[in-house]
Amino acid sequence: MQFPDTTTTIVYLAVLLGVWIPYGWRRSRQNRRSQDLLQTAHADGLLEPASLHPLIDPTLCFGCSACVDACPEKNVLGLVHGKAVLTTPANCIGHGACREACPAEAITLVLGTETRGVDIPWLGEDFQTNVPGIFVAGELGGMGLIRNAIEQGQQALASIATHPGVGSGELLDVVIVGAGPAGLSASLAAMQRGLSVCTIEQESLGGTVAHYPRGKIVMTAPVNLPLYGKVKLRETTKEALLDLWNQVAQKTGVRIRYDEQVTAVTPLEKGFRVETTRDTYTARTVLLAIGRRGTPRKVGVPGEELDKVAYRLIDSAQYAGHHVLVVGGGDSALEAAVSLSEEPGTWVTLVYRGAAFSRAKAKNRERIERAQQAEALQVFFGSEIREIFEKTVDLCVGVERITLPNDAIIVCTGGILPTSFLREMGIEIETKRGTA
Repeated sequence: MQFPDTTTTIVYLAVLLGVWIPYGWRRSRQNRRSQDLLQTAHADGLLEPASLHPLIDPTLCFGCSACVDACPEKNVLGLVHGKAVLTTPANCIGHGACREACPAEAITLVLGTETRGVDIPWLGEDFQTNVPGIFVAGELGGMGLIRNAIEQGQQALASIATHPGVGSGELLDVVIVGAGPAGLSASLAAMQRGLSVCTIEQESLGGTVAHYPRGKIVMTAPVNLPLYGKVKLRETTKEALLDLWNQVAQKTGVRIRYDEQVTAVTPLEKGFRVETTRDTYTARTVLLAIGRRGTPRKVGVPGEELDKVAYRLIDSAQYAGHHVLVVGGGDSALEAAVSLSEEPGTWVTLVYRGAAFSRAKAKNRERIERAQQAEALQVFFGSEIREIFEKTVDLCVGVERITLPNDAIIVCTGGILPTSFLREMGIEIETKRGTA
């Protein structure tokens, strides 16, 4: 047996060391950075993902960092002791690119956590609820990201196309409730397949997007819309996105019944009767793409019935020169507060009962910090409204009660899931707590 000579061995070792030393140094640096981010998240109480997020099986993960590299939101994932972890959970917005990139299939996308459950309708793999013929797509089913909602709307419609009786008979093939990203996408997919469809929207085109504050940056990604083609958007404004939806509607000729609210869905022998504030329809199937806002969640204090209290911000310019109080700790509250603070002469106060903005995206938290540093707004954590008056508002900040001058209040505490509406149809609701 012939062994390599000493010179050859030294060369081999030198090459190996030349590769492994830089690699080990980079891994060590990445490990330290990930640990620092994770410790900061713990210290700030930012441990709750806002929506869909990865659940990583450490027994399968071998630390290749493919998921880290694939995530469009930098520093959300990292490696700690050779395993992938969520280093800044509150920054995860559910792209799902990590799961697709993982070669070990160690990642599952889940909703909720052990400490914060998320209620959603029970859905099968075909997006059908426990009530045969009623389907759900988009935000109501947990898909808040625009791109994901668009894709899910098309996938749900593909399942509807195979439902018994669809494509034949006198009934409509599908009634689509909601004209947000999921509902619009599903409507176009139904048209493309030649199905008879009726789309009902209680407000305007765009769904939840239409309720974003003026100028809000919306995160999305390239996606294909049936009958329209590829939409290439990365970061855009609310106005630009709504303009796009209108262009899509005009180009495709999609017909949507606006300002019409569904009041009841009743099973028939073959299909459903859908009653609205304007008409009654019968259809083989129903697709719910109504979002999760439901009824606005109120603060429940004396004076809330005053006209100066609103539950969404449409145009911050109307509040220029006023004292405005914003209530909430999520993205909508932070975006509203920043938008208002940019109006000339406006005094903005943001109150939140929590100790940190754990449900808001990093970019929005950074915008709030910059606004505070510029003395454009003030923030009270651990605070809540006690009573509302015509020209003032009483707050409880910790154990202290204070009174602020006030002309308007914007409550951004989310909506109450339309649970009763769903249960009246017989749809089961389940609480997701971060398990696969």
